[in-house]
Amino acid sequence: MTALVARPVRGARAGDQRQQLLATQHLRLMVLMLLFVAGVLVVIGRLTLLGVFAGSERGGSVAAAVPRGDIVDRNGAPLARTIDAWTIGVHPKRLIGDPSEIARKLAELMPEKGDQSWFYAQITKPVSFTYLQRRASPALVEAVNAIGEPGIVFERETQRLYPQSTLAAHALGFISGSHGMSGIERALDERLTNPATIGQPVALSLDTRVQAALESELGRAMTTFSARGGGGIVLDVHTGEVLAMVSLPTFNPNRVGMSGTDQLRNLTTQSVFELGSTFKPITMATAIDTGVVTSMEARFDATHPLQVGRYTIHDERGDPKRWLNMAETLIYSSNVATARVADEVGQQRMETMFRKLGFDTRPDIEVREKGRPLWPKYWARTTTMTTAFGHGIAVTPLHLANAYAALVNGGTWRPSTLLKLQPGHAPVGRRVISEATSARMRQMLRLVVMRGTGRKGDAPGYRVGGKTGTAEAAVAGGYDRSRNVATFVAAFPMDAPRYVVLAMLDSPQGTKETGGWKTAAWNAAPVVGRTIARVGSLLGVVPDDHRDVDVSDILPTLWQGDDVPKSGGQ
Repeated sequence: MTALVARPVRGARAGDQRQQLLATQHLRLMVLMLLFVAGVLVVIGRLTLLGVFAGSERGGSVAAAVPRGDIVDRNGAPLARTIDAWTIGVHPKRLIGDPSEIARKLAELMPEKGDQSWFYAQITKPVSFTYLQRRASPALVEAVNAIGEPGIVFERETQRLYPQSTLAAHALGFISGSHGMSGIERALDERLTNPATIGQPVALSLDTRVQAALESELGRAMTTFSARGGGGIVLDVHTGEVLAMVSLPTFNPNRVGMSGTDQLRNLTTQSVFELGSTFKPITMATAIDTGVVTSMEARFDATHPLQVGRYTIHDERGDPKRWLNMAETLIYSSNVATARVADEVGQQRMETMFRKLGFDTRPDIEVREKGRPLWPKYWARTTTMTTAFGHGIAVTPLHLANAYAALVNGGTWRPSTLLKLQPGHAPVGRRVISEATSARMRQMLRLVVMRGTGRKGDAPGYRVGGKTGTAEAAVAGGYDRSRNVATFVAAFPMDAPRYVVLAMLDSPQGTKETGGWKTAAWNAAPVVGRTIARVGSLLGVVPDDHRDVDVSDILPTLWQGDDVPKSGGQ
């Protein structure tokens, strides 16, 4: 038999070759696709890295990357807005033109920034990126772009703008990145960045007209009396709304980086002071309201200094050395008579009144920059006497303004607010004195301005009533006798009070015009008087020389001689 031998079939061999060829082509396509994908990923990664590093080279995020709601005053005037703006920057390492020529052209377009040498220094810095101009106008951007330098770049961004510049800076605060850092910007940060409410401006209780007047008058006094600082408040006595809040020196929230610690500190809510004789009306109100003093004819010995243990309480030289009743004690601002009243009131009732007025806690207001009062650790008999005239206890000016609102508004203490309240929505508050006591305080405070240390704080037709206070500046371990804190706090119109106005100067100096006196009657009181004269009618208070508080039942009890306060006002 013949053996059978298997031979390859020509058709089968051709099919195998075609399959191998297709597999090779598929493999090549897969490799190409993988290479393409890898290339895309490399490009994306590179772009991401460039974006990250470009951001870091520019020094951080844009001023307000997150949209932020507007802030307006009680009348709708803009106080803070988020705007679209341009920035002009440069990548020094990417310049292709002549730096000297580029600097010359930039100096011509932006002379307010600097001369040619300044721009040359900027565009040749050994950095990857630096800004040349923030908040640039479209016209400037177009002109700089026409220079034709690729290393100069432009970016559109959102920025926080404070159109009133330094006005009400401490109340408004400022932002960093997209977060509020102080003032209302910080206190209402969540509300201002909430997408659901961004389109609804936040209306503050501030009135820019009142704010500007108080800032102007307080700044004028600071310059005249070479004071270290100053604070001022205008407060609605029935609602607690703050119409003006001033702290000097101030800062520009548009350029907060140029400000120091002193400028950023809010003296009205953050700093605590011994406010001296401005506490005396509180002592008088406590004595009347608790029934310790039941007659305006009751008198207290101020004929000589008061010795209590190893301490001596005395009045200013030249003050009347005689027995004084309650109204005279305020008119002449007698420490000795006030201490005797407080001694009869007693520690428990004095401390209770101070607590009712919130003097033991931080001020009640939205901003978070709030100082803690310096509260006596131990209430000895001398503590009761000295705190009665504002020594040994330290509070913020806002504490004091709130207290005076309660003294004159019928006896109700309310928290302050920087937010505009709708009519009928004032906080209920808490009663601290009776309406009858409040009425009596209105009489006595008016007499202080008519006959006493507050005469320079009067404003014709506005029936101003208030009290001066001058205290030595407290320092570590005691007091600095070369410095004082001068304060005048008043209300108007005293026959139907609507507003409290406070002015305080830190370390004012005497002048030739004041005869060397640096007490509140000469410096702080005139600030209040001039402010009221400027803003009274704007606030709806019509000046009237034929109206006033009825003090006819007190006048017969007063000394009928011609002596007046000699010291210029404690």
